[in-house]
Amino acid sequence: MPRPIAFLRPALLGIFVLLAAVPAAGAANSIPNGQLCDRECLYGFLDQYLDALNDKDPFRLPWADDARFSENNVMLMVGDGVWNTVTKVGTDFKLRFADPEQGTVGYFGEVDESGVVSPFALWMEVRNGKITKVETQVRRAADEALAALIPKGEMTEKPVLNEVMPPKDRLTRERLIALADGYFDTLQQNNGQLFTEFADDCERVENGLKTTHNDQIKAIPVARLGCAEQFKLGNFIYDDRLRGRRYPVVDVERGLVLAAGFIDHSGRIGEYTLTDGTKMVSPIRRPHSFYLLELFKMNKKGQIQQIESIFMTVPYHMPSPWEANDTP
Repeated sequence: MPRPIAFLRPALLGIFVLLAAVPAAGAANSIPNGQLCDRECLYGFLDQYLDALNDKDPFRLPWADDARFSENNVMLMVGDGVWNTVTKVGTDFKLRFADPEQGTVGYFGEVDESGVVSPFALWMEVRNGKITKVETQVRRAADEALAALIPKGEMTEKPVLNEVMPPKDRLTRERLIALADGYFDTLQQNNGQLFTEFADDCERVENGLKTTHNDQIKAIPVARLGCAEQFKLGNFIYDDRLRGRRYPVVDVERGLVLAAGFIDHSGRIGEYTLTDGTKMVSPIRRPHSFYLLELFKMNKKGQIQQIESIFMTVPYHMPSPWEANDTP
């Protein structure tokens, strides 16, 4: 159940009175009850949010009375977490996408915290001119158990993620979600079967690091291969479960789906054999979970063309504060 909004600084208990008197700048500020934002309206709210984050000033935003805010899979008071530590919101990589039907908007970018730059993602829900939900992720590499084994990535622009598809080429919302969900089915207990479709030129980027067609990642030998080839080998059999799957933003115009969820690893698998006979050793030998925000781009043929993922380590089987029935 939604809980009443709480702010970090008690000195600003009168903030809602102030917000009621002074409308927020930029985005639509007088949206009739029950009416959703269009794309530009949602982008306006997102831009306001990022500007306020850059200035460490969450209190100037039009929060709903029962707004909910999470960072790295934990519910926080508005104004806590990265709001305290951000030095600058990055401007070199800014990926926006929107779902007017659900009243949600998503973002992938970077944040600087005292000289340390981290991948950053969020999705936001807007209702009746108020921000009702914000889920954020800051993937701080220094907190990761396997960070030393994987080269540091860098968030870069990918034009394909910003392409607007002609109406005749667009897939339905249901088909887009099914393709993303099929990706997770393919990854879960990966044994070589494909439960989704991949474009021949499919690429995947994880925490800014390209993990397809990249022979520089020694800890992941199959990174030299493409999306489908990796899965056909059954390399990710140590991924036991893809749970808590949610799809809070579906941008039909661009063929994008934002997914949230967890990858659970029991750590039980030591050595295993790929479908081509190659012997492998699992990189994960202890109970472990990843929390992820993952963006999929589908082409007009109904194939996954590009994947942009930000994920981080959390306690094994950690639950989500965003229940499946609590997303749009």
